[in-house]
Parts: sequence; C-alpha cells; structure tokens
Amino acid sequence: MRFERFPVLVFLSMACNVWIFSSFRLVESLLSSHYRTSTAKKTAKAGTIRNLSSDGHSPARRKEDEFRILYEPFDNRRQFLMKKMSLFTAAVAGGFSLTDPGNAVDSTTTAVGGVKVSKRAGGLAQKIRGGVCFKMDELQRDLMQERWDLLTPYPAQLRSYVQLFTTYTDAAFPSDLPSDYGLRVALRYEVGRFFASVERLKRAIAKQALDEAYTAYADMSLHLDRYLRVGGLYTYYDSVIDNEQFFEEYNDALVYSDPVKDPAEVRDLVVLCKGPDKGKTGIVIGLYPDTTNNCVVKLDKYRGMREIRVVPRSWAAKRLGEQEPDDVFLIPRTNHKNNGGNKA
Repeated sequence: MRFERFPVLVFLSMACNVWIFSSFRLVESLLSSHYRTSTAKKTAKAGTIRNLSSDGHSPARRKEDEFRILYEPFDNRRQFLMKKMSLFTAAVAGGFSLTDPGNAVDSTTTAVGGVKVSKRAGGLAQKIRGGVCFKMDELQRDLMQERWDLLTPYPAQLRSYVQLFTTYTDAAFPSDLPSDYGLRVALRYEVGRFFASVERLKRAIAKQALDEAYTAYADMSLHLDRYLRVGGLYTYYDSVIDNEQFFEEYNDALVYSDPVKDPAEVRDLVVLCKGPDKGKTGIVIGLYPDTTNNCVVKLDKYRGMREIRVVPRSWAAKRLGEQEPDDVFLIPRTNHKNNGGNKA
C-alpha cells in the first residue's frame, strides 16, 4: 500500500463509517417502532412473563428474564451492527499497519508475545544484540577450538555488561504497572542465572575442564536467549507453532544420521528431525546427559539472531554430506595487544 494513498483511504473510511452509522440509526428507529407497535407479540410475551411468577425464581431473576424476553432481539441486532462497524474500521486501519510481509513485527515497539517496550530503551537493545551476542559468538569460537590462552579474559569482559542489562531492564519497562514489574523481575532473574553461569565458566577455564566449560557456556546461552525473548529483543516473531506438519509428505527430504545409534556431540552440526522446530539446523553447544539426556542446540542465524533450543538428543541428528562450518568459526580473530585491530 503506497503512502500517498493514505489520505484518500482515510476519507473513504470516514465516509463509510458515517454511512454505516446513519444506517444503524435508521434501523434502530425502525426496530424501536416495531417493538412499540407489535402489541400482539408483546401480549404473547407478557403471557410468558406471567408464567415466570410461578417458576420458583427470585424477583431479581424474574426481572432479568423479563428484560431478556422483551429486549434481547433488539439488543442482538444492535450488537450485530456495532460489530460490523468495528470490523470495518479495524480492516481499514489494518491496511495501514501491515506494511511488512511475513511474520515479522517491529521489535523496537513490540516484544515477543505483544509486550510493549518503552522507547526510552533507545540504542540499548542494539548494544545487547550487537555487543553481548557477538561476544558470546567469539567465546564459542575460542572455546570449541580449545584456545585456553584466549579464554581467560572472557568472564571479566562479560561481567562488564552488568550495567547494560540493568539499564535496559529499567528503561524498557519503567512503570509501576504489574506487567512491567513482573517483566523486570523475570529479566533480573535471567541476568542472575546468566552471570552465575559466567562464574562457573571462569572456574572451568581455570581448570581447563572442557565438558564443564561447555555446560557453563550452554547455560549462559540459554539464559541470554530467555532474556532476549522476555525483553522483546528479538528482531522477528515466528508465528509458526509446529513445523512437523510441513514434513508429513516430505520426510525423506531431510538427510541425517540415526540420532540413537550415532548421537550428536558438542560441536556437531545437526538438523532437528523431530519436534516443533523440525527441519531447522544448528550446532550442539552443550549436553545434559546426567538428568534429562537433553542437548542444547544453537540454531543457525536468521534475521541476525540465533535462537537456543533444549531438545532430547534423539531429536538432534547429525547432518550428512559436506557442510559449511558454523558461522562463529568465520569470525576473524583480532590481536588486541597490537593496537586492537590486527588479525591473529
């Protein structure tokens, strides 16, 4: 819909609303006259009302039934016309707002699930998406390449983002309304769990315990993903609930190894072969074998974001054939000791 047509459509919308409202008033007057002059029908209904006196109901209940019998048909017509007017207005207004195809919504004004984010958040959202998320990608690259000499500074670097999280939480949901208060509590909880996992990562790096480091990193990624969702920081909203329905007739299109006989490990490139995200690809970043036999999958980038999923290991199957490396391994490593810009 082109912007220059906006005034014309507004005028047409107003004219149609005036016409509908005038028609509504005319129909309303006709209906009122009809119910005032139809004495025969009222007499029949009065007989029905008289019968209510012997049904054992209270006087208040009889009054309610009397009103319903006499006036409910008229009210139904009134509500019908009002509903039609509302639907027409919503349809015209929707024509102006639905400018972006697909499932995307404006993340600067609307969070996932329709949660409104205050404009006071400003550029803080981009700092979290571009700063914290990028730092997590760099950490994944160095951790999976077991560059212990480069991992030591990461916990301190991530701790420096505490103020950023706090500022965004208070700026995005500043009011005392129960909704904003509940969101602030949820966001602070996820931040607390995120930095608790950072401390576990720090201890794992000191011991060079790879499995513990993977688990800590997976927990960090999971809590950061939850923060992004609750805080309305995702750049899109996927309205598809279950992808399995799309693969009912094309299940052979997915090529993968048997996830039971050959389960995926950390660093393996996988495709989700079951569940609501069936068909999506990613990389395993952590395993939870002791309790649930689940794994943590970092999905491939979509619209600048990488979602985190915790799924049974039988859902994450190794991809077969030649595959491109995960995006994090394509990030150039810089040597910060040499003016902060030379590639290592």
